[in-house]
Order: sequence, then C-alpha cells, then structure tokens
Amino acid sequence: MAEIITCPTGLTGRIRGMKVREERILSDRKLAKSGGQVDELLAACWEETVDAGPYDFVEKDIDWGQVLQGDRFYALLRVRALTYGAKYAFAVSCQSEACRARIEWELDLHELPVRPLSEESRAAFADGNRFETVLPDAGKRVWFRLLTGADERKLPQLRRSAGDRLLSAMLAFRVVEVEGVDPRERRRFIEDLTMRDADFLVDEFDRVDCGVDTTIEIECPECFATQEVDLPFDRSFFMPGKGRTNRRRDRSTSFPR
Repeated sequence: MAEIITCPTGLTGRIRGMKVREERILSDRKLAKSGGQVDELLAACWEETVDAGPYDFVEKDIDWGQVLQGDRFYALLRVRALTYGAKYAFAVSCQSEACRARIEWELDLHELPVRPLSEESRAAFADGNRFETVLPDAGKRVWFRLLTGADERKLPQLRRSAGDRLLSAMLAFRVVEVEGVDPRERRRFIEDLTMRDADFLVDEFDRVDCGVDTTIEIECPECFATQEVDLPFDRSFFMPGKGRTNRRRDRSTSFPR
C-alpha cells in the first residue's frame, strides 16, 4: 500500500510501507553504527516526489541527508503506519520513585500534533539555512541553523564526546555565527552564556523549526499519576504491534509437535 503524504516543510511524495527486503536495513549493524538506517529506509520506501518543497530535488532523487529532521521523522511515522497500522503500543516505567510500575500504553500515530514550517522559516532555510536572533542578556545577534539528516548522523558521536558539556556542545553545533566574535572563540563565548541566554536559544531553535510533537501524557494504572514521556523510538518501533505479535505467537504454539 502507498499514499501521498505532505511533510511539515511542504515536501510531498508517494511513500509505501516496508517490504520484507527492508528487514536487512533494520538488522544491518554497520548502518546502525553509522546512523545510515533512516536514510536507507526512507530511500527505499519513498517512491515519487510530487512537490520538493524547499529542497532542490525536482529533477533528481532525494538526498535524505539534506532533509530537515522534522520531515524525516514525519515520513518515518507514515512508513510505520503504512506497514503495521497507525496504532503503536509501548511500555515504560512509572516515573514515581514510590511506584515504578510498568505502564502499557497505546496511541494512534496519526493523532500526534504536526507543526508545519512557517513561510518565514522556509525562506530562511532556502536562503542558506541561516536563522537570526538576539540574545537577551548578551545583547548580541546570533545566527544558527536547523538540523538536517547529515547532522542527525553526527549527533551520537557528538553526545559521546561532549561528556559533561553536552549543552554547550549542542549549542555550538548549531550556532554558525555570533556578532563580533571570532569563529575560533565561538565555543568559549557559548560556554560563558548565562543559562537564561542558553534557554532562550534552545527555545528559538524550536520556534523556527518544524516537526512532530512526540511528547505525550500518560497515566499510571497503579498510582494514577500523570506524566509526560517522549514517544519511544528504537528498532522495536518498526516491529509488528503487540496484537499482531500475540497472534503470531498463538499460531506458532497451536501447531502440533
């Protein structure tokens, strides 16, 4: 089954669910280590581009490394829904220290809120992926960029090497210029920011970006506490749902031995 989807930036195309041959992508350890699984999976399931949106893909195949994170994740959600259905079941532990019960939860992937890329942001992205803001405490203009698939592949190594300076490493990774600051001094400038400026900058990243809101509210069945969790996204996301898995197990145990 295939369908036409429109991603948050306006990128539009025909996408299909996974086939058996795509299993090799999910099980390829080399791809997993390099972060290339998402690119390979999207390239396999994207059949046709109807509207390239802000990208220069009109007469050539999509380079998923140049596509914004918000579009990539939205397309992945649709691939998963086309493959196994929109219902997605997962389990997490209750966040209450006094409880820690296992919470079984199910949601409809189509109901996750989607934030489109604004016209202003689309123009800035098309004009070199440079976004400007002014830090409230430092009073300086700062230019930053939205993250693409190519950036996404670098994030695991960045997190591993950042140690206890993850915030400054992530900010430095996205900030491309600071008014009056030499590029060689940019990292030091960022480490000297007030937390108010750092928090403001992260909010600016989110304000101009697009994507799918994956923060959901769930309730513990034991202590009835409500809590916010991020939608679990790992290899099991592309596995059959709980109901289908149970049916397979029931069928396999019903065969005579």
